[in-house]
Amino acid sequence: MKKYNLYNNILGWVCFVVAAVTYLLTLEPTASFWDCPEFISQGYKLEVGHPPGNPIFMLAARFFVNFAFGDISKVALMVNIMSALLSAATILLLFWTVTHLVRRLIVRDDATEIPLVKMLVIFGSGLCGALAYTWSDTFWFSAVEGEVYAFSSFCTALVFWLILKWENRADQPHSDKYLILIAYVIGISIAVHLLNLLCIPAIGLVIYYRLTKNSTATGSLITLGVSAVVVGLILYGLVPGFIEVAQYFELFCVNTLHMPYNGGVLVYAILAVATFIWAMRELYLQRSVRAIRWSVLLTILFSGIPFIGDSLIIPVVILTAVACYLWLGARLPVRILNLVVTSILVIFVGYSSYALLLIRSSANPPMNQNAPDNVFSLASYLNREQYGERPLFYGQTNNSTVVYEADMNTGTTSPVYEEGKAIYAKEVKTSPDDPDRYKLTGYKKEYKMTPELNMLFPRIYSGTHTQSYSDWIGGLQGKPVRATQYVTPDGEVLQYTDRIIPTQGENMRFFLIYQLNHMYWRYFMWNFAGRQNDIQGNGEVNHGNWISGIPFIDNPRLGDQSLMPWSEGEGNPGHNVFYMLPLILGVIGLLWQALAKRDINPQRGIEQFWVVFFLFFMTGIAIVLYLNQTPGQPRERDYAFAGSFYAFAIWIGIGVAALWSIISAWMAPKAKKGPKGASEAEKPEAKGAAKWVPVAIALIVGIAVPLQMVSQTWDDHDRSGRYTTRDFGMNYLDSLDENAIIFTNGDNDTFPLWYAQEVEGHRTDVRVVNLSYLTTDWYANQMRHPSYEAAGIDMQAKPEDYAYDRMNFSYFATDADTIPTEVSASLRQLYDPSSSNNRWGAPMMAHPNMFIPVDLQQAVKAGRITEAEAAVADPVIVANMENDPGAMAHQGMTLSQVLSLDMLATSIRNGWNRPVYIAGTVPSEYYLGLQPYMRSTGMAYEITPVVNPENSDRDIAAVNTDKAYRNITEKFRWGGLDKVTEPGQIYLDETVRRMVTTTRSYILDAATALINEAVMAERADSAGVSDQDREALAAFKADRYAKALNLVTLMEEKLPEAASPYAVQIPQQMAQVYDRIAIATGNKAAGEKARKLLRDEIRRYAQNVIYYQSLSPQLHQTLQVNDRFIEVYYMVYLLQDYADAGGDPEPLIQELEAMGVNFDRIAAAIQK
Repeated sequence: MKKYNLYNNILGWVCFVVAAVTYLLTLEPTASFWDCPEFISQGYKLEVGHPPGNPIFMLAARFFVNFAFGDISKVALMVNIMSALLSAATILLLFWTVTHLVRRLIVRDDATEIPLVKMLVIFGSGLCGALAYTWSDTFWFSAVEGEVYAFSSFCTALVFWLILKWENRADQPHSDKYLILIAYVIGISIAVHLLNLLCIPAIGLVIYYRLTKNSTATGSLITLGVSAVVVGLILYGLVPGFIEVAQYFELFCVNTLHMPYNGGVLVYAILAVATFIWAMRELYLQRSVRAIRWSVLLTILFSGIPFIGDSLIIPVVILTAVACYLWLGARLPVRILNLVVTSILVIFVGYSSYALLLIRSSANPPMNQNAPDNVFSLASYLNREQYGERPLFYGQTNNSTVVYEADMNTGTTSPVYEEGKAIYAKEVKTSPDDPDRYKLTGYKKEYKMTPELNMLFPRIYSGTHTQSYSDWIGGLQGKPVRATQYVTPDGEVLQYTDRIIPTQGENMRFFLIYQLNHMYWRYFMWNFAGRQNDIQGNGEVNHGNWISGIPFIDNPRLGDQSLMPWSEGEGNPGHNVFYMLPLILGVIGLLWQALAKRDINPQRGIEQFWVVFFLFFMTGIAIVLYLNQTPGQPRERDYAFAGSFYAFAIWIGIGVAALWSIISAWMAPKAKKGPKGASEAEKPEAKGAAKWVPVAIALIVGIAVPLQMVSQTWDDHDRSGRYTTRDFGMNYLDSLDENAIIFTNGDNDTFPLWYAQEVEGHRTDVRVVNLSYLTTDWYANQMRHPSYEAAGIDMQAKPEDYAYDRMNFSYFATDADTIPTEVSASLRQLYDPSSSNNRWGAPMMAHPNMFIPVDLQQAVKAGRITEAEAAVADPVIVANMENDPGAMAHQGMTLSQVLSLDMLATSIRNGWNRPVYIAGTVPSEYYLGLQPYMRSTGMAYEITPVVNPENSDRDIAAVNTDKAYRNITEKFRWGGLDKVTEPGQIYLDETVRRMVTTTRSYILDAATALINEAVMAERADSAGVSDQDREALAAFKADRYAKALNLVTLMEEKLPEAASPYAVQIPQQMAQVYDRIAIATGNKAAGEKARKLLRDEIRRYAQNVIYYQSLSPQLHQTLQVNDRFIEVYYMVYLLQDYADAGGDPEPLIQELEAMGVNFDRIAAAIQK
């Protein structure tokens, strides 16, 4: 076996090297979109990211950052390298896992040597499974960016491999050390991601099968039940329990003993560790049964495991049960108790890394999400309370509402709820001399929803997604019920209302069609069958589906794939065709593992199958059940299921051994057989072809399958040379004047800006304000503090005005004054505690019609407007919330809206000391009705007193052309795309392509605005204008047209089509700019450029139309609005623009008809 072990180790490390080289060659050199910039920033400076945090990831990232050796441009690269190496280590462990499982299936336990043929089969299986997973879509995506999922996958692989190591050594002394190490890794992994807990059922089965000679189905089910209890105790007991016990100590020590904040946490930690050590010492010495009992009981108490839920009954019951077991049991199982106590201790050690968040949050770093600087806010942080809750097993449906209690005497109503756990928060200090103290701010409320609308296993539960639910299941009919609306204080129903509840059939249909099929099996098939393209799909036939590359399988589901437009089909880098080979090999492997008859331990195959199956199920389908996702997710979520795909990769590897076994059995009649009934050991070894042909075929297949995969997946995972996230984040910042405030909203217009500031030190004078976070008091407080070169933001509001969630939402008073009121007076009334003196206890805004006085000369002096603009600017900025659709829809304002208006008004009152911008990607419902005062300066909209009538409620067309032109031409960076000369040199995923399109749109808006200014100058050029003024106007017009031409030319040069194909309507807008310039200046080259752009666009989208028109009515119904626009209207618009630009559309129409475009069908659709 020494030779086998040597080869096994060598080949495992070969897999590591192959994977590491793959990931390092395709690594993103800087941050990616979504959470990566945030994670890299928090790793670099140990700042606090979004809940539930990942302190172990932070510490590991900080270690790797040291290898940047002070070069801040390499910080992100080092964190990405960490992900690459951890992913390669995952592949190493996967290889050893597969070889372990296959060896135990085809080699006897007592064998001292392994024949060469079986060694080749074992190693071939390991290589196939490991390399298939190396080059699979989902895992590779996470391996080349600074995200937690690579680390989480490594922890999953490590835990599963360790339990297999224990399986080999379970009979040896001190084998429990592997179980303790597993517990420690689980503790560590909790501080990375909770996914690792889902390995516990598979671990439980391995332990059961190893310790039981004759396993049974009943025993397996009991083991799974116990494993589920263990998962529950860790997830709902241990993880929150540590914090809950610490809270009791903290409250007592701070409020009663007058210790400083977190003093009680320190006391608890010391006592907990001392208790653990005492218990372990007593269990080791075994001197006193009484001491063992008390020490173990106290260990369970201090661990927090009994503190499940909000009731104190559960801890009493659990502790009583433990005490009965310890005192009434016939014999104490010291070894088991020692294992339990030690495991809890090492989990505690790993989990204690969350103390890092307490420490760093107390230092108030620039990124300090949720401010978990005490155990009460840390508990909310760990429980992800800001994301809300969703029903899992029983609960509300989409039409559920809160039940109200009506007081017949006063005529008032109030929501019915049950009070839960007390909520404590730091008391807001009005003086630095105030003592540290926690204040009871209220109780958690569990509102009573209409009980008649509750159902088992609710999947259709979100009212805001009702139409999407209906779209996914082909119509949501439901059934009518009488639902409780009002009750008396005694609970008697006063009034019912008619509502619709989904049927259980509709509920299950949505679960199967969307949650299970679209959000899991589709991702699974991406990895092991093939992928249509990398465009995010929402059920339509042309985006993001799985394909096989086999027409008779794909075409009935998705239409004729040979007619797919090039950019969405074969020309899309995400178009991966595996011909279902990995899937078939994996299915063969799992069937052979589970069902094949074998002489070597007949039960081992089915036992292994159930172990791998529950790893597959718990890290895949179980997550689907838990997440209970609503339709319209903002991004693809396949990364969450990487553990499930890891398990299937094990079966792919086993598939090689299965092929060898099947082919060997088929060729067996040609070889000599042993006596009837002979065991495998007694049968003569096959020779010649019967010996080598099966292994050769299996190995060829085992190598060919992963090679086919990498031939398809390399191009859409190679991020080398891509700097788009960093550069586009800097472009946002470079669109701003000095000391600016910019309001952002989502991940991709916030995290890249944070990364640029925190890591690269770029434009640290700017203060980025995320409007989603500004709905919380902790974030509002952070905005008051300075950050690097940016001063704190001045506000009229004081911390005590919005503390304790008092102003999460402010309602418009029913008798609100409609007379325009100066904003500071209106906010003063709102901030006054008396605004909440009403029967609802909610703040009421008495003056929603507000205005902000503007000192125009001060605005000129501050550089917000020019002297010429001051002559036409308004002396007030109107902020009438009664004209704001978003505010009126909710009949009030969120804290975010109130404070953002406060910040703007305070800046203006302070002489415009901070220019205020809104990121161009922020939705219009956040504009506060200020659309008339907004102008683009690049990738952001500046708020000034200049009124821009061209703006609408949703679209900002106005541009400060001088600022925008200067920013775009002198400051913008291009993410490496300006170096691309051929398609495919740099891979851009859909998120990056969308950002490229957004940037192109801003540039085209600026070019269009420049042309519009020239047109306005032409209108001013009349007979009454002096020669000098006419010359100035001519120079101005020439300047505007030249700059517009320069912008569109620059866009083509820096963001070439070769790097990112043009999105729909971008070439049309470009052609309009070129054509207007050609008409105005006589530039024939510009005119021909316009016509060429339109011709190319017409020919390109003709293929889209041909594909759409080829679809059956059923498939055609799945097309999105944008696709229907392309099919019916876009082609007509392009032909009309082509004619307007001086082109002859007739030859083009004939060409398109020859290609297969049916214009009669287009005309019929337009006439409908």
